[in-house]
Amino acid sequence: MAAEVIPFVFPGVPGVRCAFQTRVGGVSPAPWDSANIGDNVGDDPVRVAANRQALRETLGVDSLVALHQVHGTVMHFDPADPDVTLEGDGLATTRPGLGLLIRTADCQPVLLAHAKGRHVAALHVGWRGNRLNFPGLAVEAFCRQYDLRPRDLYAVRGPSLGPSCAEFVNFDDEWGRDFADWFDASRKTMDLWRLTADQLHAAGVPAAHCFGLDLCTCLLPELFFSYRRSGQTGRQGSVIWIEG
Repeated sequence: MAAEVIPFVFPGVPGVRCAFQTRVGGVSPAPWDSANIGDNVGDDPVRVAANRQALRETLGVDSLVALHQVHGTVMHFDPADPDVTLEGDGLATTRPGLGLLIRTADCQPVLLAHAKGRHVAALHVGWRGNRLNFPGLAVEAFCRQYDLRPRDLYAVRGPSLGPSCAEFVNFDDEWGRDFADWFDASRKTMDLWRLTADQLHAAGVPAAHCFGLDLCTCLLPELFFSYRRSGQTGRQGSVIWIEG
């Protein structure tokens, strides 16, 4: 059994690979059908483990490390044990062969790489993370940890909730006036894709180094899980790693 993924390669960055998983190709039944790798959404843990193993084998990484994601701003650097699940929303490593795994079903997976291909990071950016400026804070923490410059970073945002589907009817309570530039008041929707890009740019990542897969999880049910569309559903993975 092979997982179905959308590969991505940063132009000019040696030895770094990214992949965005679809929901196709796993063993889970509805409503997690079929390649669910979310281990806290009601699916059988045995099936989840099989789907995750298929993803690891498809990518050819030595191991995968994931987080208990909590919509915050905590980063973990160079996790020593892939079998230990840390709480937070960002991972970074310099270790070849270790895949940094973010699980989503509408939130934005944001993958970062340094130009020399020796440092990578993976972020889980939900709308609460955007409100906290997690993309910008993560860039700052990543650069501080490894003595890097933001202008030497590259970023790619994976499939996630698109501008036409990110509805917030309680904008004033959930966001506030500081985020009015990204809010369409007539449709009550937020352009989270543009907000993330702007937060990365403000942190010093050049616009020419920022990429996005403009695939809306809510509008593509045959390819992606979407919590906003389906409620109880699975999670797809986004992975970045340094080749061994």
